[in-house]
Amino acid sequence: MIFEICVDAVAGVRAAKAAGAQRVELCGDLIEGGTTPSRGMMRQARTIAGIGVHVMIRPRGGDFLFDDDEFGIMEADIDTAKAEGADGVVIGLLGADGTVDAERTRVLIARARPMAVTFHRAFDMTPDPFEALERLVALGVDRVLTSGQEASVLEGLPLIAELVRKAGRRIIVMPGGGITHRNAERIIAAAKPREIHFAALEPAASGMTFRRAHVFMGGELRPAEYDRLATSADAVRSVMAKAAG
Repeated sequence: MIFEICVDAVAGVRAAKAAGAQRVELCGDLIEGGTTPSRGMMRQARTIAGIGVHVMIRPRGGDFLFDDDEFGIMEADIDTAKAEGADGVVIGLLGADGTVDAERTRVLIARARPMAVTFHRAFDMTPDPFEALERLVALGVDRVLTSGQEASVLEGLPLIAELVRKAGRRIIVMPGGGITHRNAERIIAAAKPREIHFAALEPAASGMTFRRAHVFMGGELRPAEYDRLATSADAVRSVMAKAAG
């Protein structure tokens, strides 16, 4: 079983490694579901030996229908990830009808090689998961991340199990979305995946002693300035232990 941990900080890479995880998905802005991290974050993450780093390539939050400028950004960000020594990239592009954008996905895969390529949970927004799976297989994608087209893996478990069965050894179907130490064992038993993906975030106290609590850096919908979540090595170990049975 390969464990991929979703992280949004270099400290998260260190925590995942300390817990024994094999790989991280390195993201920025997890409140948006993950966007491309900065070049500086990629570079600093690669100073940590002994753990794989797959970089999220997503220029913004929201849907997965990208204009020409956004696609150009994705091409440049793949070049950056490759130059900074990433082991893989994580992409997801859809057409207006929700189907996998095969033409642009093919371009990004070619640009990314020899790095590994994961198609992220844009897959969960496609109208026909089995058609999407076959399209990704034909494109040569290495793995697809999915919650089974539901809000969480636990709810999408029947579809995930069927996707794993249909995929066989042609592509890795990697469950991700709401996996915790409470449900990991059940998910593994039902789906029998080769890899799983999860975040292991816990509240982290701010070190600030002076605070101006009424001032916010974001808009109306925002996390509090002095509250944040950080990847916990103990939480990673807890899920891994349950998944191992």
